[in-house]
Amino acid sequence: MLIFDHSRPGRTANAQLPSSADDISAVPEHLRRRVPPPLPEASELDVVRHYTKLSQLNYSIDTQLYPLGSCTMKYNPRVCNTLAKLPEFLGMHPMAAEVAGQGLLACLYDLQEILKEVSGMRAVSLAPAAGAQGEFAGVAMMRAYHEAREDVAREEILVPDAAHGTNPASAVMCGYRVREIPTDRDGNVAMDVLQRAVGPRTAGIMLTNPSTLGVFELQIEEIAATVHAAGGLLYYDGANLNAILGKVRPGDMGFDVIHLNLHKTFSTPHGGGGPGAGPVGVSEKLLPYLPLPLVAKEAGEYRWLSERDAPASIGRLTAFAGNVGVLLRAYVYARLLGCEGMRRVAEFATLNANYLLRKLIDAGFSAAFPDRRASHEFILSFKAMAKERRVTALDFAKRLLDHGFYAPTTYFPLLIPECMLIEPTETESKQTLDGFIEAMIRIKQEAETCPETVREAPHTTPVRRLDEVKAARELNLTFKR
Repeated sequence: MLIFDHSRPGRTANAQLPSSADDISAVPEHLRRRVPPPLPEASELDVVRHYTKLSQLNYSIDTQLYPLGSCTMKYNPRVCNTLAKLPEFLGMHPMAAEVAGQGLLACLYDLQEILKEVSGMRAVSLAPAAGAQGEFAGVAMMRAYHEAREDVAREEILVPDAAHGTNPASAVMCGYRVREIPTDRDGNVAMDVLQRAVGPRTAGIMLTNPSTLGVFELQIEEIAATVHAAGGLLYYDGANLNAILGKVRPGDMGFDVIHLNLHKTFSTPHGGGGPGAGPVGVSEKLLPYLPLPLVAKEAGEYRWLSERDAPASIGRLTAFAGNVGVLLRAYVYARLLGCEGMRRVAEFATLNANYLLRKLIDAGFSAAFPDRRASHEFILSFKAMAKERRVTALDFAKRLLDHGFYAPTTYFPLLIPECMLIEPTETESKQTLDGFIEAMIRIKQEAETCPETVREAPHTTPVRRLDEVKAARELNLTFKR
């Protein structure tokens, strides 16, 4: 139901009305409305109840398991929000003098240092406002590095076929051509193809490790040596850092640049288009090109580094200091965890994923890589079920909504047919995981005995299955009376 359905002539929410004394004389006559806007007429109580009921229909990490593969939808501790919203932080104007913001600068500086240690990089910039912008910054720094060395023949970025879709997009936006590298049958980068692909045109490779296939790249040191020997650089997509947090560092694997999704690993709000944060870390090679601003500590005082301090920087990506509220939440989360807590994140994320994987295999589901140990996520393939029962991965995902679980990622990565990418994260209990397993088993039984029930799901949601192609190509969100 739309808020317009509650509209009745003459109803108002008087407390929200603008003052009749507001002066509109500054608005030119030709810009003033001739007729009132077509807004709903509803009481304050109607409005409160309507939007409260809508909020109760939402699937969210606060209400259900959200096993969205490759997105690490973990719980966001409320204390992180509470401390980030302290009046002293909220009231800080971005153009305030540095002397007035020493506390905020100290927090951001410490976060830079924490992320530097976690990633094994030489330095970190907090500027990028999202993971995709962090990718762009990383590839832009790689380009700046090659151009500074006048190595302008390097026009290719190598991207594995299991990469996130934003990886090739970021490379193209920075002016590179993308060359795809296939994955072998065990889920690793095909080394024979990589070795033939690298050369004087190779600017670098973009990798996620563990990969989007849910497995750790077994030949990561050989990949690093191969790309470096050809003069290229290694870029690390930090989307799956949750699997290795506190255990192994991308810098120690040989990577030259990394972006970290704070809205994934460091438990800041995620989804809805933002806000996010995608800080970038670099090795010594790329240090001069970090995006601004950076926080420096000199003689016990904190200050912003600007273009004067870093003339080779790729520049500024956001207004002022990026999404500071998100950065503060990540800082609090990191301080709460400490070193030991970070290690436990990876241990329990991996334990939960492997527990789910083994239980589902035992129940008759097909794993994409049955001989590989899962990292923090894993892939099931519904190829056989789609062929035998005409029940697809999408059908399964829709039916999960009826059982009170948000559906895992489907049909990504594209190279696994009828795939479902499942990531339970470390914040879910064994009882919750067991409930998810039971739901999967019940749906499998339905697919075998009454497949139309699964094919026609969901049955209990306010909106049934939509024509997704039509919605994507002919989206119309305009309300008309």
